[in-house]
Amino acid sequence: MTETGTATGSGIRFDTVLVANRGEIAVRVIRTLRRMGIRAVAVYSEADAGARHVAEADAAVLLGPAPARESYLNIGAVVDAARRTGAQAVHPGYGFLSENAEFAAALTAAGIVFIGPPARAIATMGDKITAKETVSRFGVPVVPGLARPGLSDSELVAAAEDIGYPVLVKPSAGGGGKGMRRVSEPAELPAALAGARRESAAAFGDDTLFLERFVLQPRHIEVQVLADGHGNVIHLGERECSLQRRHQKVIEEAPSALLDEPTRSRIGAAACDTARSVDYIGAGTVEFIVSADRPDEFFFMEMNTRLQVEHPVTEMVTGWDLVEWQVRIAAGETLPCGQDDVELRGHAIEARVYAEDPAHGFLPTGGTVLDLLEPSGAGVRVDSGIFAGTVVGSDYDPMLAKVIAHGPDRAAALRGLDRALARTAILGVTTNIDFLRFLLADPDVAAGRLDTGLLDRRAGDFGAPGAGDGQLIAAAALRWMQRWQARTDDLWSAPSGWRMGAPAASTIRLRSGERTDHVGITGTPRQARAVVEDGPARTVTAALAGDRLSVTVDGLRSEYLVAEHDHRIWLAGQDGVAVVEEVREAPVRPDDAHAGDAELVSPMPGAVVAVNVADGAAVQAGAVVVAVEAMKMEHSLTAPVDGVVEVLVGVGDQVKVGQLLARIKATEKEARDE
Repeated sequence: MTETGTATGSGIRFDTVLVANRGEIAVRVIRTLRRMGIRAVAVYSEADAGARHVAEADAAVLLGPAPARESYLNIGAVVDAARRTGAQAVHPGYGFLSENAEFAAALTAAGIVFIGPPARAIATMGDKITAKETVSRFGVPVVPGLARPGLSDSELVAAAEDIGYPVLVKPSAGGGGKGMRRVSEPAELPAALAGARRESAAAFGDDTLFLERFVLQPRHIEVQVLADGHGNVIHLGERECSLQRRHQKVIEEAPSALLDEPTRSRIGAAACDTARSVDYIGAGTVEFIVSADRPDEFFFMEMNTRLQVEHPVTEMVTGWDLVEWQVRIAAGETLPCGQDDVELRGHAIEARVYAEDPAHGFLPTGGTVLDLLEPSGAGVRVDSGIFAGTVVGSDYDPMLAKVIAHGPDRAAALRGLDRALARTAILGVTTNIDFLRFLLADPDVAAGRLDTGLLDRRAGDFGAPGAGDGQLIAAAALRWMQRWQARTDDLWSAPSGWRMGAPAASTIRLRSGERTDHVGITGTPRQARAVVEDGPARTVTAALAGDRLSVTVDGLRSEYLVAEHDHRIWLAGQDGVAVVEEVREAPVRPDDAHAGDAELVSPMPGAVVAVNVADGAAVQAGAVVVAVEAMKMEHSLTAPVDGVVEVLVGVGDQVKVGQLLARIKATEKEARDE
């Protein structure tokens, strides 16, 4: 179902479509528009001037400053951009304005087609209470509970006794888990309601709440629907989205391993009835909650009136390009087949790659993408919004890319995704890739024993892997060879270890994660010996060509993509990505502390909680200069040398990973006493 050509139908012709989004979804939509022969217009904020979606579009319009409310959420600016570029239609992607009924109405008023459902459908499904009432009238099962506008705390407390504990407190507006509370005991409910109202009001400007029975061992299963403007509605199977962290999906797959064919048929029919209940048009997703111990029983949760992040898994098992059919339906075309013609082939699974640090509470990270590796080959797909040089900041969602694998069955797809993630590397930005592979290796995940709490239960068992011996030797070899390349013809400047008697090792002190070790190397790049701390001597050869490092240790050859930034060495190879930092030796005598000037950089994003010295003050090696705190973890940065400090931050400042906090100008050495 992937014919090419300009979208036409019912007299509508789209020559130009504006994509009102950013990141990987904008890049993905532009890809289909180009294949269809449609001119693609991007929009961007000042922070995204150099973004990939801007570079790949046929034209691009600046919306405004970095804050989303002044750029991507500015309805007037987006509509004006569509007018000025001659766009006949706007694709909203997901997030931002994709489920904004006011935006859809504004486009319609301007004579521009919204590639999405009617504004009324968006408004109805955007209010969870109204949505439940609407689908119930079409016979779609809903979770038992109490849902109507204007419920007071006392009414909710009284209803909870009839619903039965545990209950789930949910906001009527918004999503993403904000304002949601699970309550197991009656005594906990009043405080949970108060907290949920505060959070919902702050996030959505609406503190309306309702109650649902909490389904034990819940699994999150959603169904992809397509509806045209001629009354035809079909579904393209379901997706399992139970691997979530704090209600945010991380790994999704299609189809679900839980459902049998009769249940798959019933849940698909319920999803189509949900779409019919609001005269839906376009692509949408109906989300259901299913109990793991009663897989034949499912309940409506909500309908997402847009394309989903995880739509690629459906595309890979059906062969449909959902973006193409969003465009064709918006242009008035009719769906080309009926439900019986839809066929699911094999299994697909997707992992979301985030700029975050799973070893430190999943704190968002950032930085400049120095280089990257992306997997390819049969059955592998990457939807990415980055390239080398992309600056990952804190203005928008931290998702960078999605890696998707397809196989003949679930086990093959899982293996394929793990292999693909092993070949995925983003140098310069800490990501969750190691955690994704840790999760895929979990026995319950492999067996399909999933529920929405599994990921949060496993997260505490994850520890970021430090560099192995091979990676430490590779980092040391890189530093060592750089010294070789920088040497003159003077024998004494070559780091060969030559001296009278036995060779002296070039010793390099390296830190990776919780590990700090010395690596000593002697010889030449063509024939060297390396020792990690007090370990055995290893035979090493090494070669450096641009950003490619080849290292052979005891006959085993490894190839690395390398990049350096902020005193860190990034190594990407078959053994994953390692971040290694060369560190100074701790001073052992007063005059050893004058090894040179130093810079203190933040090891994590967070807040400055202490500045212990004044700007321009003299400090001694080992003195705490600045302390940074994030997620209740405090990290003190000490002066590695004696000198005069230049303080660049103040208490309360928010800082990023790798941000320069202070400089220390080393004092000159005093002449030693004879």
